[in-house]
Amino acid sequence: MSETALRDLNTVPSSDRKTESSSKGSFTKPYVGSAIENVDVSLVSTKINGNDAMNAAVEIVNSEFEYVESENLSDVEDVDTSIKTLLVGLDSKDWVLVCEALNNVRRLSIFHKESVLNMLGDVIPLVVKSLKNPRSTVCKTAIMTSADIFNAYNDHIIDSLDPLLTQLLLKSSQDKRFVCEAAERALIAMTTWVSPVLLLPKLQLYLKNRSPRIRAKASMCFCRSVPRLGVEGIKTYGIDKLIQIAASQLSDQLPESREAARILLLELQTVFKKSHDLTPTELTPTTVSEDPEMDSWEHFCHSKLSPLSAQAVLRVTNIAREGLVIGS
Repeated sequence: MSETALRDLNTVPSSDRKTESSSKGSFTKPYVGSAIENVDVSLVSTKINGNDAMNAAVEIVNSEFEYVESENLSDVEDVDTSIKTLLVGLDSKDWVLVCEALNNVRRLSIFHKESVLNMLGDVIPLVVKSLKNPRSTVCKTAIMTSADIFNAYNDHIIDSLDPLLTQLLLKSSQDKRFVCEAAERALIAMTTWVSPVLLLPKLQLYLKNRSPRIRAKASMCFCRSVPRLGVEGIKTYGIDKLIQIAASQLSDQLPESREAARILLLELQTVFKKSHDLTPTELTPTTVSEDPEMDSWEHFCHSKLSPLSAQAVLRVTNIAREGLVIGS
C-alpha cells in the first residue's frame, strides 16, 4: 500500500476504522453477514490511488463458505499437534481458528476417536460455547461437530449431554433455516447413537418446557428413541409411564408434538398387543385372565389415564387401526 493510500486511510472515521480492525487485518478471513447466511465475505487489497483508498480497504468479495460433510472430511496431518492445540483453538477469540478447531474435533472423532475420549469433558463445554456463538458459521460448524461426537462416542458423552442437548433443541427451534436443519440432523444423530435408556429421562424434562417449539423438538426426539428400546425394553421401561407421556403431548400446541405423540401411541399399542396376544403354548397361569376385557388396550388406557386422556388416546389409535383395515 502506497504512502498516499495510508494517509488517506487515516482519514477514515474512527467508527469505520474500528470495524475494519475487528478483522485483525486479515484479508482472507471469511465473514458471514446478517443479510446473507452461508456466505463468505473477504477483504481484498487492490492498487490504491488517492481517494480510492477507503473504497479499496472495504471492498468485499462474496464466496460460498464451505461446510464439509462428515464423509468428506480428511484425516488430520499431525495427530499429536492437533490434540495439543485443540483446546486452545476451541477457546480462541478468533472465530476462524475456532472453526478450524471444531473441524479438527470432527476429524479426530472420525479417524482417532480414542485419542480424544479422555478429553471429552473439556471439549464438549467448548463445543457448547461455539453453539452459543452469534456468528452462524461458528454455530453451524459446532452443530456438525456435535453430530460427529454422537456418532463416535455414543454413551460416553452422557455425563456432558445436558448443555449440548439444550443448545441443539434451541438451535433446531430458531428461524435460521440452515442452522435449524443442521441442528435437527444432529438431534437425529443423538437419538440414533445414544442409548434410549439414558436419553429418554433427559428428553422428558424438555417435554414440559415453556417454549412450544422446544417441546415439539423434544417430542420428536422422544418418539424416535422409544422404538430403539425394543419390545422387552419398552415393557421394562414401563408402557404405563410412556403412555402417560404420549397422552400429555396429544393436546400440545404445535402439530409436531401431536404427531410425535400419535406415532408413539401406535408403537405402544403394537407392543401392548404383542405382550397380550399370546398363543396357547405361551400362556402361563400369570398371563391368563378370567375376563378378556381386562387385558384389552381399551381397559389399559382407562386404567392408566384420566377419562378425557383415555378417550383421546383411543380415538387416535382406533382411527389408525380402522385406516389400516380399510387400506388392506
